[in-house]
Amino acid sequence: MGFTCGIVGLPNVGKSTLFNALTATIAAQAANFPFCTIEPNSGRVAVPDDRLEKLARIAGSKAVIPTQLGFTDIAGLVRGASKGEGLGNQFLANIREVDAVVHVLRCFEDDNVTHVEGGVDPIRDAETVDTELMLADLESLERRLAPILKKARSGEKEAKEQAALMEPIVEALREGRPARALRPADPDDRRRFNALQLLTAKPVLYVANVEEGAAAEGNALSEKVFARAAEEGARAVVISAAIEAEVAQLEEAEEKAEFLDSLGLAETGLARVIREGYALLDLITFFTVGPKEARAWTVRHGARAPEAAGVIHTDFERGFIRAETVAYDDYVSLGGETGARDAGKLRAEGKEYVVVDGDVFHFLFNV
Repeated sequence: MGFTCGIVGLPNVGKSTLFNALTATIAAQAANFPFCTIEPNSGRVAVPDDRLEKLARIAGSKAVIPTQLGFTDIAGLVRGASKGEGLGNQFLANIREVDAVVHVLRCFEDDNVTHVEGGVDPIRDAETVDTELMLADLESLERRLAPILKKARSGEKEAKEQAALMEPIVEALREGRPARALRPADPDDRRRFNALQLLTAKPVLYVANVEEGAAAEGNALSEKVFARAAEEGARAVVISAAIEAEVAQLEEAEEKAEFLDSLGLAETGLARVIREGYALLDLITFFTVGPKEARAWTVRHGARAPEAAGVIHTDFERGFIRAETVAYDDYVSLGGETGARDAGKLRAEGKEYVVVDGDVFHFLFNV
């Protein structure tokens, strides 16, 4: 199961620098001119999770395999992208393919790095991107809504339901509000909502890219970004892409830790971006642990045991019998599976069991 966050923003805000650091590669060219990223570059990165190492130590696992999250570096957007300006058509097609949006906003001044709008203003930049996405969604919905309304007026039930879902979204977009502001709570309505595949329905993480000296506490510009995120119910994080690029070049973990400590940082900004991206997608982690390997796996919040089994192998889901599970805290405090079993903390769960973050599973199946 792969989940991907698309890194978006105006040209020269630090997108490709962030992507390079995330993947510790030079796959995405970072250069001081618009559209240096022509084709989307993709990479998968490990999700930081201290629990996995602890489980491996207890079980004596030979290998430790973290779960991963995908990131795609998407070409910079400019005004008029919804009408095909710049690389607009490509941008919109690329962003439609990702599960969530990591929106990088420039929150630093640097005369050596040009800004496509002529000055630094992260809120204006956010509004530029949002406007283009909303215009694209509005055009798409209005085109689809016309024939649906015609069918609805003739009394077709399914068309009436579709129109009832789409009309409020169209109105919101016309008012300058993204589709995600109208995400339904009802599961059936949400499935229909997701089927519309709207750009502005995707969850957003704002990344305030600040100068090196503001990496620990942020600055006045990043404060504005956090205020905007709070108003929208979105998430936000501060990083310095320049620092992340430097850290990515260091090979030794001790060297990285010393460098971060000298800057007053406990961890890289990238670790926060990855964790926030993971949370943004409403994902949780479960584990499988044994002498061969300790491994982390990903499912969406609310997944049931057979679905979790299917992440490992489709045969596990198809032939699911039951899941033996221990809560992470019990596994650690009781010294592993044997201690948990002796203490009555190892449970047998059936098909309706809803996975809890940190569950340590052993699946029984028959194909």
